[in-house]
This record gives sequence, structure tokens and C-alpha cells, in this order.
Amino acid sequence: MVSKKFVIENEQGLHMRPAGVLAKAVTKFESDVTIIFEDKKINAKSLLNIIGACIKCGSEIELVCEGPDEEAALAHATELIESGLGE
Repeated sequence: MVSKKFVIENEQGLHMRPAGVLAKAVTKFESDVTIIFEDKKINAKSLLNIIGACIKCGSEIELVCEGPDEEAALAHATELIESGLGE
């Protein structure tokens, strides 16, 4: 298991577009990818779960990857989140 904490910098938080970019990207990995936000565990491969979590700008999340390609999944997700998820 590997994890990393982030502060969401997107002005609108994780709304439809950036949440879709993240969910689509991590779906390609075999590992489980979970977002921990305010004591909730959110499946990062589910667009609806990410949107339903209402993650706003300035929120701190922890991304947890567990499985055979966990390092690659975390590295790719880190790159996307730090680059603003296409916004």
C-alpha cells in the first residue's frame, strides 16, 4: 500500500470534468485506488462517488493505492492532480 496527501487546487474542486479525468486515468490500473476525505473512503475509479463526495477547492485528500501496480497508479494520479486535472 502506498499513499500521498494532496490539497485540491482546482477552483471548482473535483466537479464533473476533473473527477472524470481522475476516474478514467486510475481505472486503467489493476490496483484499488481510494480517496480518503473527511473520514470517508471513496472509490477513485467511480466518477459518481468522487462527485458525491463534494471535494472543494482547498480540501485535503489522501490517495491510497493498493495492489500489484500501486506505485505506478499513485505516480500517475499524482502527476494528474498536481497538474490540475486538465483545468
